Amino acid sequence: MNSAATTGLTLYSRTGAAYRFDPGALCLELLTTGGPGPYSRYEVLREPADLAAWADRSRLTPTPALEISADEVAVARGLRDALFGVVLARTHGEPYPAGDLEAVNEAAARPALAPAVTADGERRWTGPLTGARLASTVARDAVELLTGPFAHRIRTCASENCHLVYVDTSRPGRRRWCSMEHCGNLHKVRALRSRPTGAEGG
Repeated sequence: MNSAATTGLTLYSRTGAAYRFDPGALCLELLTTGGPGPYSRYEVLREPADLAAWADRSRLTPTPALEISADEVAVARGLRDALFGVVLARTHGEPYPAGDLEAVNEAAARPALAPAVTADGERRWTGPLTGARLASTVARDAVELLTGPFAHRIRTCASENCHLVYVDTSRPGRRRWCSMEHCGNLHKVRALRSRPTGAEGG
């Protein structure tokens, strides 16, 4: 069973160091797979197995046994790119790009993955488990996030060199970093190094 809902995603820094990143929402997890423009260099969704692997790492529980076509991978990439436009506009307090918003809403209007409960009380997915339904599930999650109580807490990591997007679901609402293990720790190291030395002696 997938444990991403409690442990977050495992990402890797430029040096290859692993760190935990929990963006707080399924739709924001999709943004770690690449994106439009400058984010295209991080593209990982190239074939059906890639999208299935992302679903396995995501907070979907349990992992659905998906049947994904090449066309559905393209649909997922298009949705992800539209989500980038909408989410970044939200973080900057700007109007949503009309085309991106339409793409998200159209995906959300299609049939999504359907949850069900088994006779022994376990959760499972029922109905066609397709890439298109996965995309719709992600889009509906985006609608819930953007219209919900945490919409004003969608943020980009405060590091100048990091563009990861997350929703701050912490009680105080003061999260600044994608991960304290990564950007938060790097900030602490830089702050220590920038402190003047020898200030205490004569």
